[in-house]
Amino acid sequence: MMKKYLWSFALSAVVLAGCGKKEEPPAAAPAPVASAPASAPAPAPAEEKVLNIYNWPDYVPEGMIAAFEKETGIKVNYDTFETNEALHAKLVAGNTGYDIVVPGSVFAKPQIEGGMFQPLDKSKIKNLANLDPAIMGTLASKTDPDNKHLVPWAWGFTTVGINKTKVAKALGKMPMPENAWDLVFKPEYTAKLKSCGIAYLDSPTEIIPVALHYIGKEAYSNDPADYKLAADMLAKVRKDVRIFSSTMIDDIAGGKACVAIGWSGDINIAAGRAVENKSKDVIESLLPSTGALIFFDTMAITKDAKHPNNAAAFIDFYLRAENAALMTNTMNYPTANKAAVEKIKPEIAGNKTIFVEADYFAKMIPPSSFSNEAREAMATVYNGFKKGK
Repeated sequence: MMKKYLWSFALSAVVLAGCGKKEEPPAAAPAPVASAPASAPAPAPAEEKVLNIYNWPDYVPEGMIAAFEKETGIKVNYDTFETNEALHAKLVAGNTGYDIVVPGSVFAKPQIEGGMFQPLDKSKIKNLANLDPAIMGTLASKTDPDNKHLVPWAWGFTTVGINKTKVAKALGKMPMPENAWDLVFKPEYTAKLKSCGIAYLDSPTEIIPVALHYIGKEAYSNDPADYKLAADMLAKVRKDVRIFSSTMIDDIAGGKACVAIGWSGDINIAAGRAVENKSKDVIESLLPSTGALIFFDTMAITKDAKHPNNAAAFIDFYLRAENAALMTNTMNYPTANKAAVEKIKPEIAGNKTIFVEADYFAKMIPPSSFSNEAREAMATVYNGFKKGK
């Protein structure tokens, strides 16, 4: 589920010297007087103590915003969006009103190329040094050359989550599949699980790539013909899907769905809420045998940000080791902050559906980007699937 800005300003002064009249003996010249010409630019006004952030829901530790406000005196206005598509539409329209936004890396690349973000002034974000060089290298090679615009907020993977209690009851004597994707894409399973509820994330860029992966195609394919094949597969299970969800945590924890295509961290948050509510149901994030799809959510400073220095201050605050560890410990999403690792709770660090083991990590599909033609094909397929056409 990473942005910056360059802000520099220089003032110049012109030194004017007066000349004395030459006489015998010569008179001493008056001392030079420094003055600024009338056309010299005025100093840049100080930013107001305000910061506007646009992030995903359920994605910041309780108290973190208040702690930043108390330390800096900067008032934070914090709004949320449900999908990458919603954020992208606001960025394309311009004049967003936000200083920091948190796009997924699949969307961030064309947003960078479209000039929607300011480059980072890394001199103002000292804690960039805490970030994991391997993750930053992946972002540089796939999304953000030279890491000029993006800072990781968190990362995770799109996978299958289940309510074990309800799934076992719905399946009866039918065994769990080896590949967890079968639970949401194979009619033999979806026909049984529809009784307790199947939920899909309500976003084409979350559902179509995993569908392509399931049928053996490149998850981030730019071949429109592949999308037709994905549509054919999805059509077979459409009647069994109960919810297209933008509130996945509540839908799983509240019992509206027993199996879902969701984000690993959200599924683990739902599992924690079930425990807090003393539910007898056990919720789990699964590791499909053919791999899950990795995502990176990143902070960026918008091109039209009115408070870029305040944004830099918040990013630096977020990148402190203790704050990054708090994010992982409470939100169940892995951090890209290498300095935070030793501060992560053992039960979180040891959870293989949060920090997956190396052999499974090798199976996972890294994020990429889509051509405009592929995006159009994907939207067409998803909208037709959702409408049942």
